Amino acid sequence: MRRSILVTGGAGFIGSNFVLQRIAAGDRVINLDKLTYAGNYGNLAEIHHHGDHVFVNGGIEDTELVSELLERHRPSAIVNFAAESHVDRSILGPEEFIQTNVLGTFRLLQAALTYWRKSSADDQAAFRFLHVSTDEVYGRSEEHTSELQSHHDL
Repeated sequence: MRRSILVTGGAGFIGSNFVLQRIAAGDRVINLDKLTYAGNYGNLAEIHHHGDHVFVNGGIEDTELVSELLERHRPSAIVNFAAESHVDRSILGPEEFIQTNVLGTFRLLQAALTYWRKSSADDQAAFRFLHVSTDEVYGRSEEHTSELQSHHDL
């Protein structure tokens, strides 16, 4: 069955590879990316004119835009790759990171919840939200840190 997926940060290195994979698999992808320093529309050159790829230049912190995309395209999943992740840049300008990584993720989750609540029981059961990130964005978990320390002690 052909799915419709909202991918955020889909012009970045990892996100664009995921988008290309999903298009090749026959899915329809709505690709929301702000095209900041990490996003490169050229990563998607082979699908620029593909009918199953809808590119939208915007950010996850834009609740109105995200809600509009959810209502218009009715995706069965959201895959969030959107993040500011360059540590050196976060030291020079931390507000940008807070806006995307914290507030943006929160707003994306809120829009997804509102969309999910308005959906049918079958659509709710099938809906998925996948958040993909790295320790550069949110740091290491205590469990992971303890595990690394115990390996270091060996």
